[in-house]
Amino acid sequence: MSVIAIDARKIKSSTGRYVFELVQHLEQIDKTNTYKVLVLANEADYYKPKNPNFEVVVADFKHYTFAEQLGFNRFLRDLKPDLVHFYMPQQPLLYNRPAITTVHDLNLLRVTENDMNPVELAIKKSIFAFLLRHVVHRSKHIITPTRFTKDDLVAWSHIDPAKVTVTYLGVYEIEKTKPVKKYEGVPYLTYLGRAEPYKNNRRMIEAHQKLLRTKPELRLVIMGAIDELRRADIDWVKEKGYKNVDFLGWTSDEEAAWLYKHSLAYVGPSYMEGFGLPALEAMKQKTPVISADTTCSPEVFGDAAEYFNPFDVENMTAAIDRVISDPSRRNELIKRGAAQVARYSWRRMAEQTHEIYTKALTD
Repeated sequence: MSVIAIDARKIKSSTGRYVFELVQHLEQIDKTNTYKVLVLANEADYYKPKNPNFEVVVADFKHYTFAEQLGFNRFLRDLKPDLVHFYMPQQPLLYNRPAITTVHDLNLLRVTENDMNPVELAIKKSIFAFLLRHVVHRSKHIITPTRFTKDDLVAWSHIDPAKVTVTYLGVYEIEKTKPVKKYEGVPYLTYLGRAEPYKNNRRMIEAHQKLLRTKPELRLVIMGAIDELRRADIDWVKEKGYKNVDFLGWTSDEEAAWLYKHSLAYVGPSYMEGFGLPALEAMKQKTPVISADTTCSPEVFGDAAEYFNPFDVENMTAAIDRVISDPSRRNELIKRGAAQVARYSWRRMAEQTHEIYTKALTD
C-alpha cells in the first residue's frame, strides 16, 4: 500500500473541477492505496470523502508565493508521500521526490494580448517558463487534457512524447437544473469563463451588439467571477453604451445548466484554451455551441460546433447569426453535440490517471 498526495489547492475553482472529479472517481477505483487530498484552509469542507482511504489535509500555501516554495516543500517532506500529483505546474521548485504533474495549457507563455504592464508580463512569463521547464523534466510523468497541449508542451520543452499522457476530461452530470426566472421566455446567448484578454470577451460583446441590429431583444449572459478584469469589462460596456449585456457573476451548477439549456447558443470566443469544458457542459444540456477555431477547440468539439475566427468580429457575428437564425442548423448542432459529449468521461479520466500512478510507483 502506498501513500499518494494529491495537490488540490483551489479545488473550488473552474480548474479545480478537474481535481474534484478526479478524487471523487478515484475513491471508487482504488480501495488499496491511501490518499492525502491537500486543500487550502478556506476550502477544507468542499470535498468530503466517503472512502476511508481518502483524507482531506489542509495545506494552506497559496500559489505563486514564497510560502508555496518554502513552506509547502517542508510540508510535503514531512508528509512523506510515496507519490505527489500536482494538478497544476505551480509547485515547490526544491521538491525532488516522485511526482507527476498535470499541465492544462501553455497559455501564459503563448498569450500576447494582455492588460498587464509589458515588463511585468515579461517577468511573469520568464518565471513561469523557468518553473515549467524544471517541472516537466523533473516529474516522473506529465498529464495533459488534449493532444494539442501535449504537442505544444513537447515542442516547447523537448521532452520525450512518451512521458506525456493525454487524459481527456469528462462532463459534469447535472441531475436537476434550477430556473433563473429572469430569463424565462427571453432570447439570449450564454458564456461562462474568466475575463482575461485571451478569453476574448470584448470581441464577443461587440459581435452581440451587431446582432442587436436585427435581433433587438437578444441578450448576452456572461457567467463567471466578478473580479478586477470583469469589473473593467463592465465599465467598458457602460462607457460604450452597449445594451442587453448581463454579468451574472458565479452561478450554481444547477443555474448554469438551466441557463445553457434555455439559451439559443453557447459562445466560446477564447483564442487560447486547454480544453474548453463549459462548451461541452452546454452541449450536455442540448445547447448548440459556436466556438473559436483555434488551439484545442476543433480537437475537443469535432464537427459539433459552428466555428469562427476569434480575431474577426464580423466573422464571429456571422457564425452566431447562422446558428440562431436557422432552426435546422441549430438542431443539427444539438444532435452532433450530444454525440460528441458522450465521448468524454470523468471515470475514464480517473482510470487513466490511476494507471499512471501505478506505473510511477513501480518504476
